[in-house]
Amino acid sequence: MNKLKSRKFWICVAAFLASIATSISGITTSNETVTIIGTVCGILAAAIYAFCEAWVDGKAINPDTYDEDE
Repeated sequence: MNKLKSRKFWICVAAFLASIATSISGITTSNETVTIIGTVCGILAAAIYAFCEAWVDGKAINPDTYDEDE
């Protein structure tokens, strides 16, 4: 249930829905480039969300490795 309160999760959902809308508009206008861009953006949204969650989880496990310069 905490994931539903996460801003990262809702940004990922919004990005994914926007990429689906882009893909659909590419399909309806027969524009293959727009369809591909929408598909790639959907995949990237999920990948970025997974990376962010893994990074946060990694920092929670080992807080001594946190570098303030990052």
